[in-house]
Amino acid sequence: MSGGGGGSSAPGRFADYFVICGLDTETGLEPDELSGENFEQTPLRRTFKSKVLARYPENVEWNPFDQDAVGMLCMPKGLAFKTQADSREPQFHSFIITREDGSRTFGFSLTFFEEVTSKQICSAMQTLYHMHNAEYDILHTPPTNDKESCSSTGDCSGTSVSKLQRFNSYDISRDTLYVSKCICLITPMSFMKACKKVLEQLHQAVTSPQPPPLPLESYIYNILYEVPLPPAGRSLKFSGVYGPIICQRPSTSELPLFDFPVKEVFELLGVENVIQLFTCALLEFQILLYSQHYQRLMTVAETITALMFPFQWQHVYVPILPASLLHFLDAPVPYLMGLHSNGLDDRSKLELPQEANLCFVDVDNHFIELPEDLPQFPNKLEFIQEISEILMAFGIPPEGNLHCSESASKMKSLRACDLVSDKRNGNIAGSPLNSYELLKENETIARLQALVKRTGVSLEKLEVREETSSKKDLKIQCDEEEFKIYQLNIQIREVFANRFTQMFADYEVFVIQPSQDKESWFTNREQMQNFDKASFLSDQPEPYLPFLSRFLETQMFASFIDNKIMCHDDDDKDPVLRVFDSRVDKIRLLNVRTPTLRTSMYQKCTTIDEAEKSIELRLAKIDHTAVHPHLLDMKIGQGKYELGFFPKLQSDVLSTGPASNKWTKRNAPAQWRRKDRQKQHTEHLRLDNDQREKYIQEARNLGSTIRQPKLSNLSPSVIAQTNWKFVEGLLKECRNKTKRMLVEKMGREAVELGHGEVNITGVEENTLIASLCDLLERIWSHGLQVKQGKSALWSHLLHYLENRQRRTTSGSFSTSGILLDSERRKSDTSPAMSPLRISLIQDMRHIQNISEIKTDVGKARAWVRLSMEKKLLSRHLKQLLSDHELTKKLYKRYAFLRCDDEKEQFLYHLLSFNAVDYFCFTNVFTTILIPYHILIVPSKKLGGSMFTANPWICISGELGETGVLQIPRNLLEMTFECQNLGKLTTVQIGHDNSGLYAKWLVEYVMVRNEITGHTYKFPCGRWLGKGMDDGSLERILVGELLTSHTEADERQCRTPPLQQSPSMIRRFVTISPNNKPKLNTGQIQEAIGEAVNGIVKHFHKPEKERGSLTLLLCGESGLVSALEQVFQHGFKSPRLFKNVFIWDFLEKAQTYYETLEQNEMVPEENWQTRARNFCRFITAINSTPRNIGKDGKFQMLVCLGARDHLLHHWIALLADCPITAQMYEDIALIKDHTLVNSLIRVLQTLQEFNITLEASLVKGIDI
Repeated sequence: MSGGGGGSSAPGRFADYFVICGLDTETGLEPDELSGENFEQTPLRRTFKSKVLARYPENVEWNPFDQDAVGMLCMPKGLAFKTQADSREPQFHSFIITREDGSRTFGFSLTFFEEVTSKQICSAMQTLYHMHNAEYDILHTPPTNDKESCSSTGDCSGTSVSKLQRFNSYDISRDTLYVSKCICLITPMSFMKACKKVLEQLHQAVTSPQPPPLPLESYIYNILYEVPLPPAGRSLKFSGVYGPIICQRPSTSELPLFDFPVKEVFELLGVENVIQLFTCALLEFQILLYSQHYQRLMTVAETITALMFPFQWQHVYVPILPASLLHFLDAPVPYLMGLHSNGLDDRSKLELPQEANLCFVDVDNHFIELPEDLPQFPNKLEFIQEISEILMAFGIPPEGNLHCSESASKMKSLRACDLVSDKRNGNIAGSPLNSYELLKENETIARLQALVKRTGVSLEKLEVREETSSKKDLKIQCDEEEFKIYQLNIQIREVFANRFTQMFADYEVFVIQPSQDKESWFTNREQMQNFDKASFLSDQPEPYLPFLSRFLETQMFASFIDNKIMCHDDDDKDPVLRVFDSRVDKIRLLNVRTPTLRTSMYQKCTTIDEAEKSIELRLAKIDHTAVHPHLLDMKIGQGKYELGFFPKLQSDVLSTGPASNKWTKRNAPAQWRRKDRQKQHTEHLRLDNDQREKYIQEARNLGSTIRQPKLSNLSPSVIAQTNWKFVEGLLKECRNKTKRMLVEKMGREAVELGHGEVNITGVEENTLIASLCDLLERIWSHGLQVKQGKSALWSHLLHYLENRQRRTTSGSFSTSGILLDSERRKSDTSPAMSPLRISLIQDMRHIQNISEIKTDVGKARAWVRLSMEKKLLSRHLKQLLSDHELTKKLYKRYAFLRCDDEKEQFLYHLLSFNAVDYFCFTNVFTTILIPYHILIVPSKKLGGSMFTANPWICISGELGETGVLQIPRNLLEMTFECQNLGKLTTVQIGHDNSGLYAKWLVEYVMVRNEITGHTYKFPCGRWLGKGMDDGSLERILVGELLTSHTEADERQCRTPPLQQSPSMIRRFVTISPNNKPKLNTGQIQEAIGEAVNGIVKHFHKPEKERGSLTLLLCGESGLVSALEQVFQHGFKSPRLFKNVFIWDFLEKAQTYYETLEQNEMVPEENWQTRARNFCRFITAINSTPRNIGKDGKFQMLVCLGARDHLLHHWIALLADCPITAQMYEDIALIKDHTLVNSLIRVLQTLQEFNITLEASLVKGIDI
């Protein structure tokens, strides 16, 4: 966390180094090319190299001094020069140095301006100015004749700017030259407020007319060697030059140390933006902060990462990116970086290599640019409401203080800072009205009010928390402002931490503990699933899923769970984890009644008062006061210095500390020392050596994930090595992602082979595909020469398209765009559709035609989804990259896409997606128009050509249906457009029975989605016509998705064509009853069992993955066909040439029951309702306006019976019906009581399911 540092056994000293940086007069002015400042700037605006001038002590072994990093971060922009005309306020900023093992050191620096005394430097500056002005005049002299004709405003404004640059000059005779210098403390822990005071007081000592009581050396010696680090849970007071300085450190049971003002972040950005930025950070997007104040960059970065507790940012973290490291923005990994703006250029000037998943935060202008499709943080509105209440209690408007940004509203008149400074106002706590007025102006709050009405809280009575701090009885040692900052910090942090304790209250249940020992687990952990994501998500409220399913995939969540697995026992538990677990346990105790019931009820934070109390107690009773600064053993005359200049100090006295650290020992009470040892152990403040080794090892193993750029002067070889690591990392990530996605998809077989868990929800599949798209964007933006548009992948595709078009026009057309897949397209003897051509460009055109997709990033994502659904992703990308000229033109040499081996492996990994079926395009773009191609194949044998009636067709899918489409009479193939139907389920086909020969024997119907290429076959094999077959004029056909042709071809040879179409068996039954394939009772029972089992399984799957229920009811081995077998068994063969259908038998049974009713010979009540129900359904089906044949009616009855859970009643009813005795032989299944009873038992299992029928199955029936 923001607290920890690293190193071997270190004494607990407050500061490790005191550093002075600035202008080295020996080496003179060196321009700093790396800072990227151009020479068009006037010399005063250019940057020059700064040097570390001195550091005390030279080195400490537990924290080796990193000269490059400190030099770069103390003065990230190098030296700055000013004259007496410029403002020269001292500027404070903090920074972080992250070492290879992930441990951190903190730096705090104060930059101020000193007069340049060196004559050489002044004359050098004068010379630079002469050169600059001379060059400038040559470039900008206007032609003499038309000096006045500068009418166009553009020119005028242009020249006026140039004049400014020309005259912003330095004249050695009349100007005083100032140069920046900085003093800096390097400390193991981040006590920002205390360090700021130390530095400010030191600077004041040099600039105030009265010299300080003691030489500067005494104070610096004191802070380096005599002030200890406060142990956990203690406070410390030590002396600055002019006054006491207090710092306090949380105990191991509190939230970790964090010393930056949260208030500032909310003032700069406003609650809404902070929550959005927070969400981006949790989902590990790339985050770029942009501000002209280094300290603001640092405050925002540290605050966002601190609010993530208990999770920790795992990727590149450089809150202040030195100008020389700008190429790091190219990194194809998640990062959190801060970029310094010079305050002149606006956002549009900023060339960022990739923006597809970038969150850009313009801190100074209250503005944030979000990546596309960012999911909502769970309970976002209630969360904002809770934070807003706290902010208002401290007089901070929830939309931030707009005085620093353009969009200031009426808020200006009621600025929070005025309220705070108005002490009489009691910080507006007493008058809720004020704060409410303040809120009324706020859009966020308007949104909240709607929500609040629902939850029944009135905002009018919004009690801004009374400051009930017991200041009366507790004398607090720090000033009130500072205490307010402490209070606000802890309140906001508690509210954030509470969100995670609520959200993950039962996370431990889902942690998958490894079966093997720690060591082997550690080596294989990339392959291991450490958390049961599917079960965890299935417990969550629906609105949380988009966020949570993505969050569970992040690195920070994975390492949080890894930590949990590594630390079984409490002793070696990571301190952060210990705090979090103890909080989770508390929540569990409170929710004893319903431990696992997850609701989206918002639970407010209850831990604030307790947390505040402990800080207050520490500040009221200071645990320890350090030794006062004292005179050192210095020679007479040392320690004198000139006013206004920070002196070079006496290194002999500052280079080593006291021989035995006797002062600190003497002052520290004995129990402190004992506790200290345990605390140091628990907080891992300094990792012990074994652990450090392990971490470094781990950092190397994960070599792909670079956490930190090396802050050294970068040689090309270092840059090349970094890029090589990125390439390796991208490849590894690709391998892991494809593997995870396949495991999720392939389910069962994969699980038996020992990979991951079984089911995958639609939300999760979407998450995985979205993260694959992100990975592709990162790969495509690595090493880009010139950026165009926000999506690197789409821009590459567009270049490719343009190249193709140029070639076609110039006539050298290459066929690679239309590669027809010869294997796929084996010639079919039966009439088939002309194959769709495989074309990358065609797929791009499809995406370009979708008007709903507005952005490049969206287009690239849609294209990836479409290619995955068509199983062409690897192939398309291979084709895209086969244009080597183009790749060379667009990418630098080190780019991933120009590393041939890696590129091949990457395409190979993507090829594995072809093993599974994705519907990631169809299921996501549900509202777009899609062209469908229909082919109707009538039977060749029986003259379809004489057919005179007008046919029609209606296609239904999971998302909708087409409505009736009239088909021109002799046309058997047509294409039409309609809104996406989803996966297709049924086709209704029929005709109007007009003309002389209104009989039509249809073999099957094929329908193809022209965008995704999915082809469905709907077998029919029956007549449509009065007096033919069962007299049906329309039929409902159930379809199945065809796999690609090669597989289908082989399949046809292996299976007899009988089972090919669901209704073929029926066709034989009815056309010539003698050919009927006889199934014995055992086979029939088995068929029923399988059909019912299929339906049961369907309902046990998660909702998002269920297939088509229609197929299970009416398909080839569905329930309808199984029950048909039951009723066909032992059905008495009628005379020749007259067909009798099951429906005839059911109608007779109906008549029988109706006459019974009239004669009032009614057996028991129960039986009567069943009979009535049965008759009602038969009548309703018979009176439908549709021209459905007898078999169609039977199908409808079975479907309705299944829906209303009546089938088993009806079977029982029919088994006892005297009509059955007449129409069935004695061996019939329906006459065998034991078989009928077992059949009834099987059908009863359907009672617990809520079966919804597709509209096409029950059109025209209203029961």
